[in-house]
Amino acid sequence: MQVSLTATGGLERRLEVAVPAEKVTAEVDQRLKKLARTARFNGFRPGKAPMGVVRQQYGDQVHSEVVNELLRSSFADAVSQENLKPATGPRIQPIALDPGADLKYVATFEVLPDIKLAPVEGLAIERPCAAVTDADIDEMLESLRKQRPAYHAVERGAKTTDRVQLDFDGRMDGVAFQGGEGRGVPVVLGAGQVLAEFEQALSGAKAGEARTAVVHFPDDYHGKDVAGKTAEFTITVKGVEEMSLPALDDAFAGEFGVKEGGVAQLRKEVRESMERELAEAVRNHLRTQVMDALHRENPIEVPQGLVEESVQEMQVDIGRRMGAKDVSQLPPREQFEAPARRRVALGLVIGELMRGADLKVDRARVQERLAELVNTYPNPDEVRRAYLQNADAMRQVESSVLEEQLIDWIVARARITDKPSTFKELTRFGQNSAA
Repeated sequence: MQVSLTATGGLERRLEVAVPAEKVTAEVDQRLKKLARTARFNGFRPGKAPMGVVRQQYGDQVHSEVVNELLRSSFADAVSQENLKPATGPRIQPIALDPGADLKYVATFEVLPDIKLAPVEGLAIERPCAAVTDADIDEMLESLRKQRPAYHAVERGAKTTDRVQLDFDGRMDGVAFQGGEGRGVPVVLGAGQVLAEFEQALSGAKAGEARTAVVHFPDDYHGKDVAGKTAEFTITVKGVEEMSLPALDDAFAGEFGVKEGGVAQLRKEVRESMERELAEAVRNHLRTQVMDALHRENPIEVPQGLVEESVQEMQVDIGRRMGAKDVSQLPPREQFEAPARRRVALGLVIGELMRGADLKVDRARVQERLAELVNTYPNPDEVRRAYLQNADAMRQVESSVLEEQLIDWIVARARITDKPSTFKELTRFGQNSAA
């Protein structure tokens, strides 16, 4: 077999391969002889048909099968001979496929880059350090109280945290528009439920009052029919209600499944939950630091074919979440180019690191991680069985654990700076306002 290799630019390679006609013919003849022993031909006993008859009936079919198989096998032999690591499948361009002639073709493909890793010892990584404080627990309990508010009517003007019951009619250029009308709509002031101009018009309003609000809808507003436009709303306040929160007592604790121990037990369970959340947040922040460092210190050329595959995966994933029904509804590929390129680069770097570190998945850690996952559900035993019966789900758990092992391995060797932080900073607690 003759092989000629050409680097055509970047990671693309071009292989010209010639398989001797003798090899093709020998393989065809061997298969025809085997076929002759079992195939039935009119006028001949099984296995007694002349080879000329067998070749006439099956020659073209067998030759085509042999050529297809030799294309695959000879390509594999050629890349092995040239010590190449294909990143993508080849584009095969036949040159000569005729019976009796050398099998010739050109294969074009991308190879994996040669990766020379930067020393792990030189990676600069910030590790967040934080603990759950009593003040954090107090804020969390206050948040839980706010999730169970009660409201009662008041005669004063509306203020922040009040719930205002209202009717409204909106117009654009004097014309009513779809979605611009509401009856008996509750709005909690300060919760971000409506646009700021609309909410400002409600400040200080009393039951029975009429207010007017001129509202400019942002250009990126979710309602495309009104995005970027201005509307005038006539608002009638039907009632103003003051919020009151439940007492932090044993009855309140019981609403969260605490049967014994009252508020003290509730605080204990809240702390445990927050510590789990904090541990996960620390893990995620550390992972981000490590990945950023690996990507920054190991710039590599990546196969465009792998980037395209990653782009398509991201498009389909986001499109599925958005409810896209076909390819035409997928988001544009351009927005995924950079993250896909980063994903591919990191995947190659991480793979090289794991091979160098000879990391194997820690089965004990897999079981620990599985326990963490299932214990967040009310029926952990059932969820655990479901995981164990789902090979894909378990592979995801194992992959996550193996990545954690790699991060631990890197952290044990890199230049680590501990960065003081807080539960609120790391978990973004209290930063998600209602929309």
